[in-house]
Amino acid sequence: SQVATGKTISGQIDLSTELKSRIKSGDMLMVIARQPGERMPVAVLKVPVTKFPFSFVLDDSLAMNPNKRISQLSEVSVEVRISKTGMAKAEPGDLMSAAQTVKLGSSKVSILVNQVYP
Repeated sequence: SQVATGKTISGQIDLSTELKSRIKSGDMLMVIARQPGERMPVAVLKVPVTKFPFSFVLDDSLAMNPNKRISQLSEVSVEVRISKTGMAKAEPGDLMSAAQTVKLGSSKVSILVNQVYP
């Protein structure tokens, strides 16, 4: 299926220096996009942690629900979580970024993982 041009969000994720020692092999990196104000994600990218900075792309192929795609929105709220388990719910000790609202079509989004949950 064709991904609509200009209907993606891409950028780089980095990890604050203080948190680098907390990353273990097998941790899952999750980039979560939501319609602002909604809880249900419209796109989730889930990959094993490799190195930072990490380049990501969010598009319709990552839709949780085929009827609700990222390309239907003009902006999304994006956040990153690094999880030991890859579970949908944040767990104590997960590393997180602040959520930021990003316009669709943005290609230089910069996200810093610099918080520990809770």
